Amino acid sequence: MKDRFNLSDWALQHRSFVWYLMIISMLAGAMAYVNIGREEDPNFTIKTMVISATLPGATVQETLDQVTERIEKKLLEIDELDYTKSITWPGRTIVYVNLLATTRGPLIDLTWQRVRNMMGDIRGEFPAEFAGFNFNDSFGDVFGNIYAFTSDGFSPREVRDLVEDIRRDVQQLDDAGNVIVFGDREEVIYLDFSPEKLASLGVSLEMVQATLAAQNAIVPSGVVDSGPEQVLVRVGGQFLSASSLESINLRVGDRFFRLTDVATIRHGYKDPPTELFRFNGQEAIGLGVGMRTGANILKFGEELDEVIEHARYLLPVGVDIHKVSDQPAIVDEAVGHFTKALVEAVGIVMLVSLVAVGLRAGLVVALAVPLTLGITFVVMEYAGFTLQRISLGALIIALGLLVDDAMIAVETMISRLEAGDSRRDAASYAWRTIAFPMLSGTLITVAGFIPIGLNSSAAGEFTFSLFVVIAVSLLVSWIVAVLFSPLLGVT
Repeated sequence: MKDRFNLSDWALQHRSFVWYLMIISMLAGAMAYVNIGREEDPNFTIKTMVISATLPGATVQETLDQVTERIEKKLLEIDELDYTKSITWPGRTIVYVNLLATTRGPLIDLTWQRVRNMMGDIRGEFPAEFAGFNFNDSFGDVFGNIYAFTSDGFSPREVRDLVEDIRRDVQQLDDAGNVIVFGDREEVIYLDFSPEKLASLGVSLEMVQATLAAQNAIVPSGVVDSGPEQVLVRVGGQFLSASSLESINLRVGDRFFRLTDVATIRHGYKDPPTELFRFNGQEAIGLGVGMRTGANILKFGEELDEVIEHARYLLPVGVDIHKVSDQPAIVDEAVGHFTKALVEAVGIVMLVSLVAVGLRAGLVVALAVPLTLGITFVVMEYAGFTLQRISLGALIIALGLLVDDAMIAVETMISRLEAGDSRRDAASYAWRTIAFPMLSGTLITVAGFIPIGLNSSAAGEFTFSLFVVIAVSLLVSWIVAVLFSPLLGVT
């Protein structure tokens, strides 16, 4: 009785095409392995947003009643909300918005946008003194490379300008993600008013501040219509530096006087500082460099090193760059250990195959390993998965399983050859008798990892690549066993 369709027999009838597929699979797999992204750990989404709001001058109870409770009450309208947690101080509140663990990644960004829109909707319900909201949902940003810039004989402003130039150069890299400068001290201009001088002129501090605010305001000044052209009129007088304040003349009521008559003006830095960064006990400015999601951090690390070395060459004497964190080196070591274990496992599996079924049959089984891994790497790169501890661990787990199908197919062919069948008939017999039982066994094994794939918690998102890589590699191993192994065995 002739089979309606026999995949193994079809492969033997189209040997040239199947050989072509095998060669392409090996080459594409090698290219995918080189190009696929590398990370230390897989990415996952943190389902928390922080909302901060300020009401200057309010007491704790006033802030709680007029700000915190209004925010939390409005947030109850979100279907994905798990719970909120708030901390309230006089004039300030922080609300932590936590979503349900079952909330999937694409929905999280939409939810955060909805939170922003909802806060905008209730903005008019707050007192006039309310200073607005601040939102922070960027907990997933990872700065794998951190550099410290120390100086001797340079002001913090001069060092910050140098770091900003380097930040712009780093941002030009194709795989650069978020790049930030931190630890820089905010520049301020201090006005130390003398109560005695204010009293002698008969003006109050509030009157002087109002006059300064009016002087520094940016307002439209109109245009001059000159026929075919319109000339924009701009009025100067904004405060650009401490010297511009020293030269200003104020009018308060009917009195004219210089600002320096009632105040001492000095340029400095915010004290106490909002943040400080120190390296080996020395004050420094930090540069944090993140990488684009899915990129190869080892390749990115090499490009980043070139930019930093070029910047080091251009920096003036007295400014030094120190590497605080080097994630590419950590990933190279971490992934390197897993890769070494993977190579050793592949070698052991191939060696055992050669010993178990003989040289020729063992070669057929052994060749199924690189074919399966090559196709798996292609699928991983296309689907956006990277090589990291979880996906490499999945490959190591799957190694002992992905040779089973090829081993069964080869042993079935050997048994039919011993019974007197030709090589072609033996290969076709393997499809008729064991192909679908092997597929059933493969699907049952994959089903054992479905709870990991369907787990919607943070742990499930973190280990999702384990399920995908094992499922893909096992299904590919079945295809290799029924499509490629018969041709290799006959050849």
